[in-house]
Amino acid sequence: MLNRYFIRPTTVDRIRASWIGETIERYVEWLTEQNYSAKNVSVRVPLLFRFGEFTRRSGATALDELPAQIEPFIEDWLNRRKQGYSESQRLIAAREMRNPIRQLLRLVLPHYRTDAGGKPDPFIDAAPGFFDFLRRDRGLREATLVQYRHYLQRLEDYLQRLNQSLLSDLPTIVISALITESGEILDKRSVQSLCSILKVFFRYLYRMGLMTRDLGKAIESPRRYRLSNLPRSIAWNEVEQMLQKVDRRTTVGKRDYAVLLLLVTYGLRAREVGALTLDDIDWKHDRIDVRGRKAGHSAAYPLAPVVGEAVLDYLKQGRPNTTQRALFIAAYAPYGPITQVAVSLRAKWYIRKAGIKVSRPGSHTLRHTCVQRLVESGFSLKTIGDFVGHRTPDATKIYAKVNIEALRKVALGNGEEVV
Repeated sequence: MLNRYFIRPTTVDRIRASWIGETIERYVEWLTEQNYSAKNVSVRVPLLFRFGEFTRRSGATALDELPAQIEPFIEDWLNRRKQGYSESQRLIAAREMRNPIRQLLRLVLPHYRTDAGGKPDPFIDAAPGFFDFLRRDRGLREATLVQYRHYLQRLEDYLQRLNQSLLSDLPTIVISALITESGEILDKRSVQSLCSILKVFFRYLYRMGLMTRDLGKAIESPRRYRLSNLPRSIAWNEVEQMLQKVDRRTTVGKRDYAVLLLLVTYGLRAREVGALTLDDIDWKHDRIDVRGRKAGHSAAYPLAPVVGEAVLDYLKQGRPNTTQRALFIAAYAPYGPITQVAVSLRAKWYIRKAGIKVSRPGSHTLRHTCVQRLVESGFSLKTIGDFVGHRTPDATKIYAKVNIEALRKVALGNGEEVV
């Protein structure tokens, strides 16, 4: 298979002579099966060959030892570059190197962890049962566990910088200093998430007898007042402006146009769009089913003609030829279902391309826009909440603040009927 991508026999022989040469060739076969382009393969293989040489010099003799060598290899490679990298350039280069290596390891190591990027869970030695507790006893989804790993990794890195271990009598001032430092670079919502996760973690350590006291009681989250912010929606003329920026002549444009219409027409979440399947479109009855919403809810919507035409155009002329049942497929190999992150990033990209100014643009911007349009059309908050899948009425109340016409009547002293 290597002969298909490399002309010189000496190049093929050198790759096969690597101690992971057989693994690399197996990976190339997989890339071919997934319809990766020849250019993509020719870039990935030399990187993997260099990775194999680095791990050999580091004393690795088994594939199970490779995950621990990823970060040292990337650091060594970046440090050897003659041109200087900025911090952002280093992050981008590291990601582009890391992804093919992890992909190879997922192929050859069945137990290789991918949810945390191959890294062990934070505090795996000090609290080995914590993440099992979150899954089993608290019933948290993997998407939520990602947040736990992220913030606990921040705590673990902070303790390592202080040469401080997770002792049973860890001083509260250490935790306070971490929260204060995080507040300088994180927004208030993120600091609240950090505090909430730390409380759960320290409560668990105390109940398991791993700490002499519950440090969670000493953690005070920053206050965020209900209804203090405005939804980050955009005007309907800006939605039209955004949709005009989609090049519907391309396969990617056909997919993205259908995705954007689903987001703004039904107020779907990015995760819900990514989870749609071919079976969720009932063409006979002009209906679309949205399953697996928050709290296990599901919903059925009438299939709007403009949405149906966009989806049909994508299915006929834009969707890759694949056996996957997911409705929206990645535009490039491997042809898997589009992820919720990709949905949000595509929405963000088109909002910015249209020159629309809004804080934190993304798929939720269009969800807020859908709700805002329903408010302006006079629907009750209960009806709107049911339409977009809000779990409680409180999630919909904030939109009452931006019903401009109703607020104008109140301001003019003629708003008794509104109240």
